[in-house]
Formats: sequence, C-alpha cells, structure tokens
Amino acid sequence: MADTSHALSTSVLKERLEAAFPSLLEELTQLVAIPSVSSDPAHAADVERSAEHIRERFAALGLEAKVLRETAADGTEGKPALVAHTPHIEGAPTVLLYAHHDVQPVGELSRWSMDPYKAEVRGDRIYGRGSSDDGAGITVHLGSLSILGEDLPVNVVVFIEGEEEIGSPSFTAFLDAHKDELAADVIVVTDSSNWKVGEPAVTSTLRGNAIVTVDVTVADHAVHSGAFGGPLLDSVAISSMLIASLFDELGDVAVPGLGGSDHADVDWPEEELRAAAGMVDGLQLAGSGDIAARMWTKPSISVIGSDARPVSNASNTIAPHTRFRLSMRTVPGVDPAEAQAKLVDYLLSHAPFGARVEVTAEDAGAGYQADMDSPVTKALHESLTEAWG
Repeated sequence: MADTSHALSTSVLKERLEAAFPSLLEELTQLVAIPSVSSDPAHAADVERSAEHIRERFAALGLEAKVLRETAADGTEGKPALVAHTPHIEGAPTVLLYAHHDVQPVGELSRWSMDPYKAEVRGDRIYGRGSSDDGAGITVHLGSLSILGEDLPVNVVVFIEGEEEIGSPSFTAFLDAHKDELAADVIVVTDSSNWKVGEPAVTSTLRGNAIVTVDVTVADHAVHSGAFGGPLLDSVAISSMLIASLFDELGDVAVPGLGGSDHADVDWPEEELRAAAGMVDGLQLAGSGDIAARMWTKPSISVIGSDARPVSNASNTIAPHTRFRLSMRTVPGVDPAEAQAKLVDYLLSHAPFGARVEVTAEDAGAGYQADMDSPVTKALHESLTEAWG
C-alpha cells in the first residue's frame, strides 16, 4: 500500500506544473486538431481517432487504457469511450475522473476568424473547437496524473465518453455494463461552466434535462396560401404559438409544477452575462429573480431543432406539418421524468386552434445537488483556496 500519510507541498506541485505546462498546452492543441463531432456521421472516423488518441496518451502515463462502447436502448451502437486505470493500490480510495472527447459542430466557418481545428493562443486564452469543452478537461486529467506521477496516493479510474454532445444515448447501458470497473469513492467531473473568468468555483448543483419532440399537423397535404390562407393557419405559425405559450409575459416557464427558486447564493452581474453570451444590444433578459437563479435553480425551455421549411425552398404553400424539439432544463432535486410528463401534458392541452399535436418523450436525465458539507467538498475548497488564494 502506498504511503498516504503526507501530501506533496504546494511549492513542489507548482514547480512540476510550470515545467509540464508547455507539454500540456501541446496535448490540448493535439485534441483540438481532431474534429470529433459526434452528431455528424461524416466525422465518425474522427470520433474513433479521438478515442484512440486519448487512449494512447493515458497509456503513455502507465495506465491500463482501453476503448469500449455499448449499445443504446434504441439499438444503435454507442460512440467509443475510454476507460483507464492506474496500478492498483491496496486499501486506497478510488477517484474517477470524467470528461468527454466529442465536440460540437463548428457552425458557419465564415464566422470564425481562425481555423477551428488549429488551436491558437491569444493573450491568456487558447482558442479552437473543443478547447474548453472538453479538451481542457481531458488535459487537466492528463496533467494531474503526470504531475503526481509515482506520488499518486489513490487509485484512479478515467472515464472519457464520446457522445456527451448528443445526450449520451448509450451512457446508461455503458454504466450498467461496466459499473464494477467504474466504481469509485469520489467522482471529479471536469465538464461544467465556470461562473467567472479568473475565479474558479465548485459546481454544487446542475439542472437536469428532458427532451421532447413535437409534431404539429393542420392538414393532410399542402395547399396554396392564396386560396386557403386566412382561415387555415400554417403549421409553422401554429407551432410558434404553441412554443410562445410555454412562457409567461416575463419570460419565465409557464408550465406549472416544475419547482424552482428565484434566489441564488451568488450575484451574477448583468453586464458580464451579456458579454459572455454575446447578446445583441437592446435584448432584454428573460425571466424573474436573481440572474444566477434563472440559470441554475429555475427551469428553462429551449427550441433545439425544427423542421420548418427553409427560406431557400420557400413557396406559396401552407405547410401542413411541422416538427420541432424542445430541451427543458429541470430544477435540481426534481424528477426529470415527472417534469417531462408535465411538459407533455401542457403541450397537448394548449394546442392552438385545435391543431393536432403529438408529443414524443425522448431522453430525461436527473440534475445534481452536491453535499457541500462532505469531507471531499471541503477538501476541494481547501485545495482551490491554496492554489488560487
């Protein structure tokens, strides 16, 4: 059993970090260079390449590392995930390090001022697709294990999935299949937003997420807007009305029974939120209560997809059918399945003009609420204080 009676001094750790920092920056640069977009089948090979790359990086540190996958509930094959273990220390606790190696699409390339897959350092920041979400998280794990080296006093299991950006469809199956291998006393997740630049924080709560797909039908076929427009509203207009009904006049979610609190423990200045989100001038903030509460302790609903007819294919016909998808962030402590059911009931009972509305409940994941008085949380706070002051 390893000697865990003493810890390395802060000065020694800082010296090791300063020495390792250039190589860690290169690690992150290599991660950014892989377009591991899990939502795009055209990048399937890149997601595979990303998983193999990180397997090699953790194996180089002496961990037993392998790439695994499981089948999702709908029968589709899951994306590749890395599971790695440090050599076992008898009697020592186990810490699981979580991150994900898949990234979001780059969107419109014309809006980038750089190659999204070529990391660039500008000032004190590094830019590139996936540099923070979640390449930085992977790099933190690599760096921590590298810096501690043989002084590591605990067992470590690393779990880096490859489908977080698409809702982790095979996540539950993966956990069920590998629960013994992933068992841990403490889990460290390096994939959450930091509330203020230069001021690290411990994430104490996360909202859950419930997805629904909505089909709105107003006719059995398309008809000419010049002949029938007026008494017959198109399905896009009806869908817009239905979506608008989800919010009250302040912008708060109007679906009853979802819980939430108007108060938060920290103050998030409005100007900082506007800058971080890139809001256009003149846009008013939606909702009531503390700004931080609107993002952390109250429900929210977003339209994350729509099959509305594109402008490039516009014609003078009334769309008979429209499909859209909603993502609802649920309050920590609230059962996401129950919240999802309330959203489904609300949509079905608020069909504008009697349109046919069909709702399919998709994935629902619970939120998270930490025990801020636990020894682990207190140790984490002490570490942040020692490192950052």
